[in-house]
Amino acid sequence: MDWVDEGIVLGVRRHGEGHAIVELLTRARGRYLGMVRGGASRRQAPVLQPGNSVAAVWRGRLDAHLGTYTLEPLVLRTDALVAAAHAAYGVTHMAALLHLLPERDPHPGLYATLGAVLDAFEVPRDAGLLLARFELAMLAELGFGLELDACAATGGRNDLAYVSPKSGRAVSRVAGAPYADKLFPLPPFLLGGLPDPAPGDVEAALRITGHFLARRVLEPRGLAFSEARAGFIAAWRRAVPDHHQ
Repeated sequence: MDWVDEGIVLGVRRHGEGHAIVELLTRARGRYLGMVRGGASRRQAPVLQPGNSVAAVWRGRLDAHLGTYTLEPLVLRTDALVAAAHAAYGVTHMAALLHLLPERDPHPGLYATLGAVLDAFEVPRDAGLLLARFELAMLAELGFGLELDACAATGGRNDLAYVSPKSGRAVSRVAGAPYADKLFPLPPFLLGGLPDPAPGDVEAALRITGHFLARRVLEPRGLAFSEARAGFIAAWRRAVPDHHQ
């Protein structure tokens, strides 16, 4: 069974003498592994870096087999991503989250989201907002999407200002006022569009997504965030100091 698709490199590990196992998030087939012959060579190294987009041909006698990849570069983002500390940490963090997806389970929306994030990720001002949106998308793909379109208490859709840390649902300003100290502030940019976030909004969003990823996704699996997430936040703060105050 052979197939052709596009993919984004998530990870690479050495296999045998000079070969590599490459993990891709593909457009149509989800997270997929394959062996690249000679993948540990210097010639292949610039292509087989996390965050790069590739054209992939997968070949295997049976679908259940590991199979082999032939990969050609489409978008090489490595230089830009490695040059920015926040981006290098962020790619590692996103790849760790994507590893939680079942193998060979299509996620075309998430594939498109990841590509859009990576294309703009080296810009510090945008990176925090993009990572928060990516984590929000990951929660939805894993079956734990937050309900931010209507107030949990009234059903109304106006003046949504908080998120319940228990239910993951939005709460309006009036309904949430008596419990404000127990609720997460809801940054407006999480409700849609790409408004310029106010100082503190990105960190508020990352507290929300981090809380629910930890409680609903990682802790039930006996896992915790990799150090890369904390590394991203620290590097992003240094790069955009006015946005975390």
